[in-house]
Amino acid sequence: MATTYDFPSDLRAGQEELHQVRAELSALLKRLPWSVEPLDGFSDDAGWRKLERPASPGWTADEQAEVEKLRQREHELAVFVTCHRFWAEVAVPDRVAARMSLKHAHEAPPEHGA
Repeated sequence: MATTYDFPSDLRAGQEELHQVRAELSALLKRLPWSVEPLDGFSDDAGWRKLERPASPGWTADEQAEVEKLRQREHELAVFVTCHRFWAEVAVPDRVAARMSLKHAHEAPPEHGA
């Protein structure tokens, strides 16, 4: 049976927010033009596969600011989660498994022991 970990609530909350920020950033980047700066479109079929891009109007200042804000928050949360004091309580050989467990902790409700 897999080891269960009693993650502190602030660590669980940080990981959950990290998931949310990454999802929000990914969705935003999918909606934005492919290039930050305005660039002409191109087509290249000389390589091993054809590559085409339409002209890009670039990102607006507001879009750039939103991406930067999300990337900054993602970085803050990643540092918080990876440097949390909890990890010092986990044996070194078990830390990878514990980290993976935390990444999926949001998929199951926290267990309340008796």
